[in-house]
Amino acid sequence: TMADSMDIDDSLYSRQRYVLGDSAMQQMAQSAVFLSGMGALGVEIAKNIVLAGVKAVTLHDCKRCEVWDLGTNFFIREEDVVEAVHSRVAELNPYVQVSVSTDVLDDSTDLSFLKRYQCVVLTETKLSLQKRINHFCHSQQPPIKFIGCDVFGICSRVFCDFGEAFEVSDPTGEEPKELFIQNISQGNPGVVMCMDSRTHGLQTGQSVCFKEINGMTELNGTTHQVTVLSPYSFAIGDTSSFQAFAHGGIFRLVKTPKTFNFEMMEQQLCDPRLLTPDFSKPEVPLQLHTIMLALDAFQEQHARLPSIGCLQDAELLLKFTEEISRTLKNTVSFELVRCVSRCARGCLPPLAAAVGGIASQEVLKALTGKFSPLQQWFYLDAIEVVQPLQYLPAEEFAPRGDRYDALRACIGESMCLKLHKFRVFMVGCGAIGCEMLKNLALLGVGLSRHSGEICITDPDLIEKSNLNRQFLFRPQHIQRPKSTTAAAATLEINPEMQIDAHLNKVCPATEDIYSDAFFSHLNLVVTALDNVEARRYVDSRSVSNQKALLDSGTMGTKGHTEIIVPYLTESYNSHRDPPEEEIPFCTLKSFPAVIEHTIQWARDKFESAFSHKPSMYNMFWQSHSSAQDVLQRMMAGESMEGSFQVIKLLSRRPTHLDHCLALARLKFDKYFKRKALQLLHSFPLDTRLKDGSLFWQSPKRPPSPIEFDLNDPLHFSFVVSAARLFADIYNIPYSEEVKRIFNTSIWHIETDETVKKPDQLKMTVSSEEEREAISQLQEAISSNSVTPGRLRMTPLFFEKDDDTNGHMDFVASASALRAQMYAIEAADRLQTKRIAGKIIPAIATSTAAVAGLVSMELIKVAGGYGFELFKNCFFNLAIPVMVLTETAQVKRTQIRDDISFSIWDRWTIFGHEDFTLSDFMSAVKEEYGIEPTMVVHGVKMLYVPVMPGHNKRLKLTMHKLIKPSAGRKYVDLTVSFAPEVDGDEDLPGPPVRYYFSRESKSGEKA
Repeated sequence: TMADSMDIDDSLYSRQRYVLGDSAMQQMAQSAVFLSGMGALGVEIAKNIVLAGVKAVTLHDCKRCEVWDLGTNFFIREEDVVEAVHSRVAELNPYVQVSVSTDVLDDSTDLSFLKRYQCVVLTETKLSLQKRINHFCHSQQPPIKFIGCDVFGICSRVFCDFGEAFEVSDPTGEEPKELFIQNISQGNPGVVMCMDSRTHGLQTGQSVCFKEINGMTELNGTTHQVTVLSPYSFAIGDTSSFQAFAHGGIFRLVKTPKTFNFEMMEQQLCDPRLLTPDFSKPEVPLQLHTIMLALDAFQEQHARLPSIGCLQDAELLLKFTEEISRTLKNTVSFELVRCVSRCARGCLPPLAAAVGGIASQEVLKALTGKFSPLQQWFYLDAIEVVQPLQYLPAEEFAPRGDRYDALRACIGESMCLKLHKFRVFMVGCGAIGCEMLKNLALLGVGLSRHSGEICITDPDLIEKSNLNRQFLFRPQHIQRPKSTTAAAATLEINPEMQIDAHLNKVCPATEDIYSDAFFSHLNLVVTALDNVEARRYVDSRSVSNQKALLDSGTMGTKGHTEIIVPYLTESYNSHRDPPEEEIPFCTLKSFPAVIEHTIQWARDKFESAFSHKPSMYNMFWQSHSSAQDVLQRMMAGESMEGSFQVIKLLSRRPTHLDHCLALARLKFDKYFKRKALQLLHSFPLDTRLKDGSLFWQSPKRPPSPIEFDLNDPLHFSFVVSAARLFADIYNIPYSEEVKRIFNTSIWHIETDETVKKPDQLKMTVSSEEEREAISQLQEAISSNSVTPGRLRMTPLFFEKDDDTNGHMDFVASASALRAQMYAIEAADRLQTKRIAGKIIPAIATSTAAVAGLVSMELIKVAGGYGFELFKNCFFNLAIPVMVLTETAQVKRTQIRDDISFSIWDRWTIFGHEDFTLSDFMSAVKEEYGIEPTMVVHGVKMLYVPVMPGHNKRLKLTMHKLIKPSAGRKYVDLTVSFAPEVDGDEDLPGPPVRYYFSRESKSGEKA
């Protein structure tokens, strides 16, 4: 089919390919979507599906732009009309055709024009018309997939109907993992045990396939349904007639397609299938279903939504709600109806963003059959955002004719002002960063006229692969800094903002920039990071400065948000994620069992040969500028670190491309032939362990040596890519002439063992080796080959996304050859790139949802809300599941009955020039009621009574003990206290900030 031959532009789509896979991407690229309504929700969906790469999108809308739209639609500028949105959406992805329709779509429109589309998405469409269009779509052959979604103020809904038999190829999107087998019993049923008590993660009814089993070979290549017996074992049916299991074998889950059945909206209205996102209020989805149907009825009757703050309209809406809830047999509180009625005309942009992310993923599911679709209704609300505001006077919410009217209708003028004055520090400006800036712009956070500010920092430059989800960037921005580019793009959305963009990393090295004084001016810290280490650091800085932190992250279709509020919640560091499992060294070096091992090995080889060695070489010659001087010192018997390796590199340094090829050809034999021969020499195939079992049994695989064959494209690719990288580090011009050189004599290289010097560096340096190095260096000097140019190499830094640099060529071919040598199933280049580059799969839908959810919490932080109103979220759009939970309440540590502290507390002591350690101890006791038993500054112990000589320190001044640098006003000390019961551990205390003098409090500098 045409789909299979279609090329996917990996440089743009690589991160998303890892989420959706190629066949889904190809289906999308042949699909057309009709999207009606260019409001807050419509523009979000348009953005996400155009970034994802469908073939064509028609944007339908008949309305004109108003000032009001500036606060809800990030693609509308002050001078705009509707056509302008279309061109900005179109710019997001050159591969997508974006067209515009302003035709009237109503109860009398002929719907046959919809047959051109595979999916129809309606926003801002009245319910009777949604039902009519849904009916039309459902009755086509094959059905046109239908999605209806709405956001009214603080509540939102998504409805899906993909027809009566919607086939899903991959319901979860989880990568099926391969597991090693310990044993399979002969019996009825046969029982499979996993090796190393690894959990199999299977469910009864799923199927697995087997390979590489020794002994019970009948199972190889077959598929069996499983019955789970324990987390480590499962039954597979009758194995009693098979041969006995010997060793080895791998099983893998087989994905089974699933068919989903959908009903039309008409039937689903009175008996809805609902997803429940928040189990602390399981009754709410049905209540929202009721109220939103009441809103639809209100609109049909009055041709408008309830007026902001109008009590009669709220009463009317309640009547409609009560009628509908009689049919649905549920109850709805008047308070909720009143809240919804007051906000219905308004818009919370972050809610639209969250729902837009979810609805867009449903569009992609509809087009591809990848992941489980939503069955069939999803309701998300922001009730907690407006709950504390409901008794404010009506004029708080009244429109003022500016861009914040839609927001003001929901949260009121006072809260809008708080947002305008807010000072936010956002760390990272990638995918989540771009989405966050969009939300901040629509919320009017950090406006210059209110002395608010957003400070953003990110050291990265924009790469082409970012454009697939970092929607503030365009092709012309590639290789420009993310932070300054994003700041400029954000000011286009909202010119009233004050944005300060930096290019720094936030880490201990920049603590003089992001100092305590810097933090003291902030209201909030937001992380938009992609690694745990950076999050931990930013979290620790936020906690020690008592600032709220909003954290979020995504991986493929999964996302999480975590809200950290001073004195109320735990911090990010309070819970430790388990560290990534490191692959044991000997596994990588000699006993790879799975493709990840060979890819990591190839990556390590790249690192040592092309990055580490050249760096070491350069450092050596930077510290020893003349070869003559090095020679004299060596002859005088001085040992110099790294000298032997460096001199060897110098004496064998290639000067032409054909030398590099020869070097690469030697590497081939070393890695793929001699390594195997050495291992098999040390451990012949029949080697047995002390207990009599075979040495070479699963998961260990015996290697087989590979003979170089010029006609094998893999062998050729390895030698050419390695030669090219050698040319790069030795600064030798590389040309495509390699093919020509192949036919010359260099292929008759002596690759015989006797010619090559042993590669192992002996640990103890013998005089023999020393003599050799000295003579090599003498020879290099006398032959005039020691020029400044030859004392420099160019280290390479692994760059996975540039296909022209040969880095991935080397890693992919080296990994594939090693896999061949160990009979491991190879990975394609795409998989290899993901593993070697540690790429986190990413897609715009999850990013948009996560940033929207975080921004709703931002409003609560600005409002100073109480603990029970904050929500953390975890979602996986593939299943789909969303779970909103209360944040983790901060724990208090008791020191004595009446003395306790949490991570947010800090004690303060003011000293003076003659203040002694003894004075400090008394001051803590006087101020806080308990005397410290130990005082530590950073890693330096100031006072530990059991240490010899420490009691004498009590008389010393704090100044003398700590020796602060000039201008340092205070230090943070760690103290601990005696336990209540002798023999227990000492009790920790909060950090104690010690000021060297009273007046230093005013002009803090950390």
